[in-house]
Amino acid sequence: MTAPVLSTVPVSTPTIPPYATMLGFTRYVTRTGPAKATFVGGLRKARERRSGFNPHGQLVKALKADIAFRTGGSYLSGVTDLVKDRWKPLYEAVSTGALAYLASLGDPEQVGLAQTRDALTLVGPLAVKINPHFGLRYEDGTRQAVRLHFDEAPPTPEAVTAALHLMARHMDQILPNAEPVLVDLRRGVTHRIDPGVKPADIETWLAGEAAAFTAMWSTTVA
Repeated sequence: MTAPVLSTVPVSTPTIPPYATMLGFTRYVTRTGPAKATFVGGLRKARERRSGFNPHGQLVKALKADIAFRTGGSYLSGVTDLVKDRWKPLYEAVSTGALAYLASLGDPEQVGLAQTRDALTLVGPLAVKINPHFGLRYEDGTRQAVRLHFDEAPPTPEAVTAALHLMARHMDQILPNAEPVLVDLRRGVTHRIDPGVKPADIETWLAGEAAAFTAMWSTTVA
């Protein structure tokens, strides 16, 4: 009787296609040299493990509640007491700027929340999820799609340009006729599109960054 022959063909692992959220992609474009590959490798591992945690969720809810219910910051003022001790320093650092941003919106009776939608797009060969945190609708009819920046360091000019361009590019899906804004929440500073920069130039730059990201994703060992 002949012994069965065991197959020596290796079993292939499913390839996870390149993907980034807007946050991940804008953080990537600010890096240089080997730090880019290291960053992409970290994103790929997190994607494979389906890991990820958003520590800012409660703060975003509090900010949106203060806007929606016109409570002048009462939710933001109390949110630090609601989170676990490990997150309290973060919330203390961010909530002051969040209160300043809330005050900068003007008369609470003149502004409310607007529903936004996420958009999944291709930047060059790379799938990127465009996800603002919320929308604003003013009594005069103007709208804003708002993305929040929580990091300790202010957003770099590259990160600001990339985030605002990606939102503007898909505003018809996100919140029609809205202006994209990026809010540096720790400092309460709002960034808007620089009218002096040509969208075509930004598109070319981002497509090149996306091509390099995709190549690094394919060659990074998980």
